[in-house]
Order: sequence, then C-alpha cells, then structure tokens
Amino acid sequence: IFVSKFERMMSDEKIYTSTNEGDVALPDCGYVKAGFPSPADDMPFPTLDLNRRLVRNPASTFYMTVSGDSMSGDVVDDGDLLVVDRSIEATSGCLAVCAVDGEFTLKRLQIENDYALLLPANQKYKPIRVTAENNFSVWGVVRYVIKKV
Repeated sequence: IFVSKFERMMSDEKIYTSTNEGDVALPDCGYVKAGFPSPADDMPFPTLDLNRRLVRNPASTFYMTVSGDSMSGDVVDDGDLLVVDRSIEATSGCLAVCAVDGEFTLKRLQIENDYALLLPANQKYKPIRVTAENNFSVWGVVRYVIKKV
C-alpha cells in the first residue's frame, strides 16, 4: 500500500534529481564582505559547479521546492529550493522531508523512544506526533536551503 501511495505522492510533487547533464559553470568570485566595501579586482575568477559544491551523493540527492510557511521560523520560506539527500541517516534535530500517511511534509525531526515529533517552526502550526499507527518514513534530510532574495 505504501508503495502505491508513495508513487502517487511523487507524481504530485515537484522533485528534481541532481544531474551533471547540462552543467553550468558559474564564476566563483570568492567571498564578499558584509561590512566595509573592499576594492574589486579585475582578474579572472575560477568557476564554481553548484552540483559539486552542494551534492555529496548524486544518485540519492534531489531538489524540492518548499510550499507553505510552517518552517518560516527556521528561515525556510515558501518558494525556497531544498537540496535533499536520501542517503543521510535522519537524527533528532535534523530538518527532514517526511512522508506521513501519504503526504509529504518538511519539519524538524525529534525522535523519542516510542514516537517521533515533527516540529514546525511557525506558531500557527502544531507539532505532528507520529506513532506506530502512522504510515511514516523519513524521505530525506535537507542539506541546503537555496533562497531567492
């Protein structure tokens, strides 16, 4: 039953695999000071491949777009892009994409002895208590949040 629900969830969500096809090498301009300005040098910059920088395990890493505001207190906002690694073991306190009773949710994971809590970072939402009665799995662990400013 979980497989068919999971396949249906996958078709409804916007999940993108990490791939090296069509890589775009961007110039790596180094660090930028957030204090006093520094003079910019007119010299060539090395390139930066974001897949190499952000993706440790290409076969198990996916990009997902956040929908909703339940994690806004952790500065994860609607429209942000997540880099999610399915090969990382979830631990208490991690930011995880979870499947609960046929639905995906992004929450902070708190693991207890006989249950788990999925903690939102917005007071408008209540924690989700997950027990053995729920159809539950940690789909992946969030490694990076990419924001549009």
